[in-house]
Amino acid sequence: MAATTNVPESQRIGGPSALSGGWSRFFHLTWTLAVHEFKLRFFGSVLGYFWQLMRPLLLFGVLYLIFAVILKVGAGTKYFSAVLLFNIVIYTFYAEATTASVRAVVDRESIVRKIRFPRLVIPASVVLTGTFNLVLNTLVVLVFAAASGVTPHWGWLFMPLILAMLAAFTLGTAMLLSALFVRFRDIQPIWEVLLQALFYATPILYPIETVQDKLPKLASAMMANPLATLMEQSRHWIIDPTAPTAADVLGSVPRLLVPVGILVGVVVLGFWYFNREAPRIAERL
Repeated sequence: MAATTNVPESQRIGGPSALSGGWSRFFHLTWTLAVHEFKLRFFGSVLGYFWQLMRPLLLFGVLYLIFAVILKVGAGTKYFSAVLLFNIVIYTFYAEATTASVRAVVDRESIVRKIRFPRLVIPASVVLTGTFNLVLNTLVVLVFAAASGVTPHWGWLFMPLILAMLAAFTLGTAMLLSALFVRFRDIQPIWEVLLQALFYATPILYPIETVQDKLPKLASAMMANPLATLMEQSRHWIIDPTAPTAADVLGSVPRLLVPVGILVGVVVLGFWYFNREAPRIAERL
């Protein structure tokens, strides 16, 4: 019987990379898989997308009743109900897409082992599927805002920029989490705890001014979170042009480089780590 030899990892034949086959194949497969998952999600459902919409709306209703009606949080904030709903939609998209991406690669073990395709398709399709819901939910937010008295204005033109930056930050997180989970299965419970902490550490349920008035340094630290920056800037651009911008809360425009740098850093780190791990994913599953 031949003796077994341990081949150094550096000399092993690697599998497909993150973008194996080129950008064209990557985009085609990502779109196809995302559309399939989106249709499959509502297959056999009589009300279809209505259920997807009801989750953020029900959460909004409960939180608005407790924090706005009972506790009077945001009582002096213009269009607080519209701001709260938009914040919930943004956070829900980020939380659901990143949570689904944690196990995305592992749950597709059968196709990862048998088929050569760009591995990045897996987390990218998860985020794109969530983006379909995000766009539809955002349209509902705009209708709700208009019904609440918000007059459509030029700031609405920045909506695609807000959604694009949010999707990019989510994709960066998804790439990092999905690759880490292949090696470290503790990532899932850790991320669930971090999401809970992030929910309360982000100005979702309260306007950032309530923190800024009492603890300005804490408010600035909170705005280093790209989600908080996107929420505050979308509030200014989409809901209330008189609300402070993210730069106002941070203290100056140059300080916006902090959350923007974190956003870009997460995307770069996520892609770098996923691309490094992609060729060895199949053998580690």
